[in-house]
Amino acid sequence: MTDLSKYRNIGIFAHVDAGKTTSTERILKLTGKIHKTGEVHDGAATTDFMEQEAERGITIQSAATTCFWNDHRLNIIDTPGHVDFTVEVYRSLKVLDGGVGVFCGSGGVEPQSETNWRYANESEVARLIFVNKLDRMGADFYRVVGQVKNVLGARPLVMTLPIGIEDDFKGVVDVLSQKAYIWDDSGLPENYEVVEIPAELQEKAAEYREELMETALEMDEDLLMEYLEEGTEPSMEQIKACIRKGTRDLVFFPTYCGSAFKNKGIQLVLDAVVDYLPAPTEVDAQPLTDPETGEPTGEVATVSADEPLRALAFKIMDDRFGALTFIRIYSGVLEKGMTILNSATGKTERIGRMVEMHADERTELTRAQAGDIIAVVGMKNVQTGHTLCDPKHECTLEPMIFPEPVISIAVEPKDKGSVEKMGIAIGKMVAEDPSFQVETDEESGQTILKGMGELHLDIKVDILKRTYGVELEVGQPQVAYRETITSAIEDSYTHKKQSGGSGQFGKIDYRIKPGEQGSGFTFASTVVGGNVPKEFWPAIEKGFRDMMDTGPLAGFPVLDVEVELFDGGFHAVDSSAVAFEIAAKGAFRQSMPKSGPQLLEPIMKVDVFTPEDHVGDVIGDLNRRRGMIKDQEAGATGVRIKADVPLSEMFGYIGHLRTMTSGRGQFSMEFSHYAPCPANVAEEVIAETKAKNAK
Repeated sequence: MTDLSKYRNIGIFAHVDAGKTTSTERILKLTGKIHKTGEVHDGAATTDFMEQEAERGITIQSAATTCFWNDHRLNIIDTPGHVDFTVEVYRSLKVLDGGVGVFCGSGGVEPQSETNWRYANESEVARLIFVNKLDRMGADFYRVVGQVKNVLGARPLVMTLPIGIEDDFKGVVDVLSQKAYIWDDSGLPENYEVVEIPAELQEKAAEYREELMETALEMDEDLLMEYLEEGTEPSMEQIKACIRKGTRDLVFFPTYCGSAFKNKGIQLVLDAVVDYLPAPTEVDAQPLTDPETGEPTGEVATVSADEPLRALAFKIMDDRFGALTFIRIYSGVLEKGMTILNSATGKTERIGRMVEMHADERTELTRAQAGDIIAVVGMKNVQTGHTLCDPKHECTLEPMIFPEPVISIAVEPKDKGSVEKMGIAIGKMVAEDPSFQVETDEESGQTILKGMGELHLDIKVDILKRTYGVELEVGQPQVAYRETITSAIEDSYTHKKQSGGSGQFGKIDYRIKPGEQGSGFTFASTVVGGNVPKEFWPAIEKGFRDMMDTGPLAGFPVLDVEVELFDGGFHAVDSSAVAFEIAAKGAFRQSMPKSGPQLLEPIMKVDVFTPEDHVGDVIGDLNRRRGMIKDQEAGATGVRIKADVPLSEMFGYIGHLRTMTSGRGQFSMEFSHYAPCPANVAEEVIAETKAKNAK
């Protein structure tokens, strides 16, 4: 059995283009896992192995790999940075014990890094910070450290300082040991020497060391008092133990700097992963939940090989050998040939092949234990978020929650041969990516693909065409509108059908009113005296709830409505649950059009980066798109504009932005909330939807 204290399960996450994949590539080279580094811009990076990733130079799906440093085993997951693939970051953080947040030295804390940081806070994952690309124009390590404090509200613990900047970036000062690491120009990571700190940086290095000592020693009051009052400096082991504790408790985040592309500064980050990030046994154990209610039971999956097996399937990937199920083992041992229980389906499965992943290559395993992240080949009924456990000790681990899609497109196969192919392919893709959903439009018979953004759907269509060979016709993107009501109404509805034989009768008196934003649908009954017997209340609630999927204006789902049943009537023989359910449906049709129905549209939180000379054009354009400008902030290389803009106005925005800013503008967006549509827009949407449905 391997020693769990020598395991580190870490993820690398950041804004798109901050250099995560390049950093991962350098780590693999330094640890001897690969012998030649591949570059992202050449489409040759190890962890970007999908055709679509190599071509576009972006990471689309998280890739796992394992390497060794200083006798420690590092299981690393390289995650995507683009907002459309946030689900990959979310599910990776769920199963990791630590992370490295990579920030661009010139771009600083960008919008997607904020989102990923928030996810990491929610998952309570300990992190190091690596400020990358210090060889870039406009790079400023101290500005980025300031943004970590102000934008993320986090406390950076500066561990290294840059020597030189932009083209003159030579190396880093290790604040703790007060030594300088200088690399030569050969571009090889191992070609460096450890020397004294350059004279011009000595004062700054001493200042930062003082700050580091005081921050770190807050973790141990006795050591801090000795240091402040008697000037006694603790041993290096004691200081490192304090930093390790503060990192694990999320009090502060050790912050490093360098340039992954130029191979400078990565060794110190790897040392920090080993020294400061927690082992699987040091993080809070995963809680077990009640499968019915989802509430914690109070028990946890203790990380130990001697416990019963408890593992979480966090990702499914289809490849040339069949479905690969990635699992994180929290406790117990998994061996080839074992029979395990999937607590979500209640079915058992036999473990066939188990593999350790290195991007798209694999090494066969016969056993794995608590703390490991591995993949199992050919599991049948396992989906993302399912718990795999020992059949004698059934349990459910805390499940995963995924965001709702905000954009959809209609696709149709071009020929009969593609219909079946498309069905199989889409089935596999939905299993792989829970934020990608598919439904069939009952009226038109078209297949509707739903996703997190234009790029997300663009890549799904590309995968269907290239990986699975399905020829498709693709429609225009559609926005996921919703409906709600604006005024309260009190009404009554009677359903009766009494013409010989057993009849149906149900009378309900009810109030419908707008609910709190984000409350969805709530139902309450205040009937007294048995006018509507209690056993029929669930049927009435079901009748209303079923109708919430198709609103009165254009058939979009209805949000934020409260229904209160306050009276009614029943017939001793003819009343039944079915009669009351039909009455509720009739009541919905009768009253909703009278309650001031209103169309809601998804509003996106948009973050645009533009050079200073184009700020006026960009803001003018966002205003024309019905955007609300929230904030603008000048940086070293341009201005960041934050705005709330309706999704319907943002299609094709990247093309316009690039034209306006001579190709230098960038933007990212994520779903924020639903808001009422202006009357003229609502009229157009309703007319278009009705015309489409009439066809």
